[in-house]
Amino acid sequence: MMTVNPSFHETQPLVIAFGSDHAGFLLKKRLLNLVEKQKYVVIDCGTMDQHPVDYPDFAERVVQKVLNHQADRGVLICGTGIGMAMAANRHRGIRAACCYDVYQTLMARQHNDANVLCLGERVVDEKMAHQCLITFLQTEFEGGRHQRRLDKID
Repeated sequence: MMTVNPSFHETQPLVIAFGSDHAGFLLKKRLLNLVEKQKYVVIDCGTMDQHPVDYPDFAERVVQKVLNHQADRGVLICGTGIGMAMAANRHRGIRAACCYDVYQTLMARQHNDANVLCLGERVVDEKMAHQCLITFLQTEFEGGRHQRRLDKID
């Protein structure tokens, strides 16, 4: 069962930092349009087109927004999501989860307090990516026994 807090968004919208490389640009653009319609505050950290770029540069931009409390959560998109997750997780305090379905996303939030969602444009269709994103934004961390485990990571 998903734990959501819909009233939170009515009082203070989440700020979401998005970033992608060229391989994730089109999915990023579509997801940005979807969440902007739902009244989230969006920061687009690039890339702004499909010209080849290096994914670690855009992971860094999003990670810094999250670590500096300029964004509540981050979303990173590349071809598979794997490179972005690897780059983001190099930073203490970032818990980036590469997710391909709603259940993975739900567990990443409930049990691991993921603060960055990584998606792969080449492996997740737009509908599933949207469902994962909404799950990521609306699911709360359960705390309890899971907090003890997170403390061991940080």
